[in-house]
Parts: sequence; structure tokens; C-alpha cells
Amino acid sequence: MGYADVNGLHMYYERHGEAGAPLVLLHGGLLTIDLNFAGLIPTLAQRHQVIGVELQGHGRTADIDRSITPAALAGDVVALLDHLAIDRAHVLGHSMGAAVALELAVSHPDRLLSMVPISASVRTDGMHEDLMDPSKHATSTRMPTAEDFAAMRDAYQRLSPHPENFEKFMATLSASNADLQGWSDNQLAGITAPTLLVMGDHDFVTIEHGGLMKQLIPGSHLAVLPNTTHMTVTRRADLLLPILADFLD
Repeated sequence: MGYADVNGLHMYYERHGEAGAPLVLLHGGLLTIDLNFAGLIPTLAQRHQVIGVELQGHGRTADIDRSITPAALAGDVVALLDHLAIDRAHVLGHSMGAAVALELAVSHPDRLLSMVPISASVRTDGMHEDLMDPSKHATSTRMPTAEDFAAMRDAYQRLSPHPENFEKFMATLSASNADLQGWSDNQLAGITAPTLLVMGDHDFVTIEHGGLMKQLIPGSHLAVLPNTTHMTVTRRADLLLPILADFLD
């Protein structure tokens, strides 16, 4: 466990395992290393140097006066790799973390061995209508449950340097997600990192959008996990770990 001072952030990170190529884990919005990846890290650390990161305003990393964008967060990850003297790494990201992984592939391709964007989108029209229409949030089975929100709130209030700011930070993050611009067809066509796209069949992202991303990113692979929502996709260790082992090795 440690902190790296990068780009004005006092960024928290963890290292697990000593063998194999580095594998960076990037959590989703309002999540933490543990909330997103606790069920995956013990197995992944048997074959990789796993580096879990808590991004700006999340977990133990305090927020700063800067917009939360894929470009800014990707710059933080690059600075952390420099801090750790790691030239290139596999990068696995969920949701917001998947957007950061995609930005790394577009803007910092020389730092990636491969990438695994989970529950990613490259266009706002790739999101399911249940997510885009607030009137459907209360009844949609795709949305985080009350238990999910309680776990996110508890983790924020337990770990954050400013635990009183949960509601304010949640609003800030929602605004930043609404401004996601995505990437052009040309940018996605220029991705050279081996890519495994992963999503749930009941995700925020439509299965059709998963197919579009597979077409746009050269040589990419697509795994759709059955009976799986946006919040449960990284909890499906039984399905996800064998797929990751095959791809990363």
C-alpha cells in the first residue's frame, strides 16, 4: 500500500503479487479497489503484479479542483506508472475505469501491453435507455441496488479524507459522466493494444454497442457474461477469471 504524488493528487494505490507482467486495475465511479475487485485480486496476483488504483476523489484519494475526465485520469495513471518505474502494463478498467483504459489506448499506446475495458461505451447512444431516462431508474433492474448504493456510501465515508462530501462528490461525478465525449471512429481504429471488451448481458451498455466497439477496435474480442448487470460484472469471478487468464496469458 502506498501513495504517489502525481499531477496534484495524493493518489492511493496497492500492489499485490510479485510475479508476471504488471496489471493495473481501475475501478468504476463511486467504487474502490475492494468494492470492484476484491473477488478477482487473489487469483490475478498469482500470475501478475497487480496494481490497484483509487482515482481522483475515490476511496483514499482526495478530490482536487479539477474536472474528472478520462484524459485527466489517464494522465494520472501514466504518472503513477512513471513513479513505479513501469514502462508498460496490462490495464483492466470497469465503467469509468474502462473509459480511462480506452483513453490510455488512444493517447498513451506505448504504455499498454493490453487492455480490458469492462462495461465500456464509446458513444452516449450506446447506453441503455433505462440509464438515460431518469424516470426509469426506480423500476429498472439494470440500476445499482439500494445495497450497492449503501456500500458505496459506506466506503466513501470510511475511507475518504473528506467523508462529509459524499453527496456533493456524487453530483460532481454525475455531471462529469454526462459530459463524456467518447472517441471518434478514427481514434478507435488506431488502437494497437490487444483488447478484450467485457460486458454483462443486462449492463448499462447495450449488447449491440458491444458489437459496434468490437468492429471499431481492430482485432478486439468481446465477452458477454450471462445474467450479469453493470454492478455484478466484476463479481462474476467464476466466469470472468478464466476469460482473463486466457486473454492475459
